[in-house]
Amino acid sequence: MSETGEEKDNTLLNQWRQKIDIANRNNIFCHCRRCGDEWVDSSLNSVCNRCGSQDVERISCWQFPDD
Repeated sequence: MSETGEEKDNTLLNQWRQKIDIANRNNIFCHCRRCGDEWVDSSLNSVCNRCGSQDVERISCWQFPDD
């Protein structure tokens, strides 16, 4: 039984999702909205080390282009 085009697309899409999930686990860019500190973390629940604020913007690093 061979895969249809849609099944192949779903398989490829799932592979990309898994790779993005792996990248997200280790590369979250964090920006504290209170004091402006910035860092890269692996936690989506991190607090600012400088001021202790929980008001942190988080962006997955894979979203930044490689120069």
